[in-house]
Amino acid sequence: MSTFQNLLQLQIGGNTGKDYLIALAVFVGALIVLKIFQSIILSRIKKVAKKTKTDLDDVLIEIVEKIKPPFYFFIAFYAGFKSLLLPVLAGQIIYGLFIFIIVFQIIRSLQIFIDYWTEKLIRRKEEKEDSGELAQNKAAVKSISYFLKILLWVLAVFIILSNWGINITSLIAGLGIGGIAIAFALQNILQDVFSSFSILIDKPFKVGDFIIVDGDMGVVQKIGIKTTRIKTLQGQELVFPNSKLTDSRINNYKKMEKRRIVFGFGVLYETLTDKVKKIPEIIKDIIDKESQAELDRVHFKEFGDFSLNFEVVYYVQVPDYNAYMDVQQSINFALKEVFEKEGIEFAYPTQTLFIKK
Repeated sequence: MSTFQNLLQLQIGGNTGKDYLIALAVFVGALIVLKIFQSIILSRIKKVAKKTKTDLDDVLIEIVEKIKPPFYFFIAFYAGFKSLLLPVLAGQIIYGLFIFIIVFQIIRSLQIFIDYWTEKLIRRKEEKEDSGELAQNKAAVKSISYFLKILLWVLAVFIILSNWGINITSLIAGLGIGGIAIAFALQNILQDVFSSFSILIDKPFKVGDFIIVDGDMGVVQKIGIKTTRIKTLQGQELVFPNSKLTDSRINNYKKMEKRRIVFGFGVLYETLTDKVKKIPEIIKDIIDKESQAELDRVHFKEFGDFSLNFEVVYYVQVPDYNAYMDVQQSINFALKEVFEKEGIEFAYPTQTLFIKK
């Protein structure tokens, strides 16, 4: 018994054997409590969570399940040996590791919350939006999620360094010219990244839209963090920096609700007046038969150099370019066919010479 008491009173590294025994007991006790929490209490929480309508509790369970044994082991170790008198360097190292592990686990947990928010927001949008807008909003939500995660890790690094006794302000100031050079190198990249957020939030166009940018035209295929990809009518893929798109004038044809068509034609001067007067009615009948077209006006506009000129204005009620061309083609065919039946001839540039005898 006296030997055991001697061991308890034995001084090692500034601590008695009793101190080490208490630390060991706290360490083992903390491990047992954490193990009980993870295996027994967590299983009961899962049963309760299955009966609830909200899925937030499932996220909390996922966070707890992602905490692995090494985390519990170190927490128990820190709790047990915190009371011991340790060398300054050893104490600082253990405390620094403790801060690092805690911050790391908190950031991972917050990332799970961000992923949960991202998936929930995307599911909500899937129920309300068309495929093009959905694709863009998915990209927007994922980009914001990605940006928030980067921000969290940057914040985590600052917190860890600050707790390790490193002066963040002095560190940033100490970068000096090197920091300025890095900032200039990142300027264009960051400009493109923030431009992508502007595009995804402001939505001047979305995936699937037909747009024209500085004379280049095509269908938007992908809106990325740094670039946007457009497929041209010839099948080529154009890659635009997002910063250029936000600074350019963009013509988005997909935003149109309908397309306006203005066209003119001329008939021969020899056409009888009665037939000339019938032309507006003929045009009206042809356009009225097209379900996707709406007549605005048709007029005998002027006496041209070699023809009697008419001007027609009508709208195609769909923005799709192919549908617009199909309607226009159908009207042109019908006009040619009716004019042939009525004996009305289109005019074309000719010269007639009259020789006086």
